[in-house]
Amino acid sequence: MGDVLTPFEILRRLIAFDTVSARSNKAMIEFIADYLEEHGISCNIAPNEDGTKADMIATIGPMVEGGIVLSGHTDVVPVEGQDWQSEPFNMVERDGLLYGRGTCDMKGFIAVVMSLVPEMIKLNLKRPLHLVFSYDEEVGCLGAPALISRMIRDVPMPQAAIIGEPTSMKLVNAHKGVTIFETVVTGCPAHSSQTQSGVNAITVAAECVVFLKSKAKEFQTGGSLDARLQPPYNTVSVGMIEGGTALNIIAGECKFNWDCRSIAGQDAGQLLEKLERYCLEELLPPLKEIDPKVKIVTRKVAAIPPLTPSDDNPAEALVRQLTGQNQAGAVSFAAEAGMFQDAGVPSVICGPGSITQAHQPNEFVEITQIDACTEFVRKIAHWAADKIDR
Repeated sequence: MGDVLTPFEILRRLIAFDTVSARSNKAMIEFIADYLEEHGISCNIAPNEDGTKADMIATIGPMVEGGIVLSGHTDVVPVEGQDWQSEPFNMVERDGLLYGRGTCDMKGFIAVVMSLVPEMIKLNLKRPLHLVFSYDEEVGCLGAPALISRMIRDVPMPQAAIIGEPTSMKLVNAHKGVTIFETVVTGCPAHSSQTQSGVNAITVAAECVVFLKSKAKEFQTGGSLDARLQPPYNTVSVGMIEGGTALNIIAGECKFNWDCRSIAGQDAGQLLEKLERYCLEELLPPLKEIDPKVKIVTRKVAAIPPLTPSDDNPAEALVRQLTGQNQAGAVSFAAEAGMFQDAGVPSVICGPGSITQAHQPNEFVEITQIDACTEFVRKIAHWAADKIDR
């Protein structure tokens, strides 16, 4: 039998792995797998296409239907340019808070789950608990689709998934979806003194951005609404733009990345259709008279469906039963919960820490939140062992 570690001991080790999305998470996955295998739990690990990252599925209990998924992502956001008072990949305890990149988002939840594995094994579970850990969540949930598909293929159908994103241990049954786009404008370069002979890709991109801004205004006044969200309407944001080669050359190319965070699943697709129609019917015709090779191409980089509430969500019912919470909230950030739901696994979000700490310098999670999460996951394990009334 392997070592029995506290959630704090495990979290310290998890924080030490620099799993910023641009880097590999394999060392952390190997650590988790070694820990589980020391306790007799086999792991189903799969790499990404280039072998630099990996995800994992591990089941505790019998391979039968009706289990519970406990899911988290292993990657974290960068620390560059942030004013940290301590080393971000070395967990520091101070005044009841645990500081470090990922303490809140969301290695704290993973550490709690891992620490309770020895207890789960001793309980002789009647229903399985599936530990499902992903990569590349922070850059658009890019790793989740293959992971969830493999889980559906290899594991008896679970009845619910609990995603441990930071909600201050409050039950959340809805989140916005997010679709990420890249728009590339191909113009016609020329000397900047001959503007009549060229098509400035930066200027055209700016017109597209202004159009998206107008559609964002329309979302505020006439689109889908959910009063529990902040803000309660769909949003559109342009996050990056680059173009041009020199001040005295009319820009031949410009690209910008933008996202639509939507309450209803179809809203982002409808926005894309409006942008493409605007480009085709209004922007491009006069520009193609100057150069027929001018074009505007938008591609979808990633899409995370919203998590939508329902009246018969077994995941929500279970969390309500175990915690006594009689209300469910909604969050504006996107998570993998909507992807589990789309795959047919009813899902909710409930995890330690506050989203206001996520992605921030000096990220922290309260020790009391780790304690509360430990008690919550312990109750899930007892429920799976039929030691709590169903």
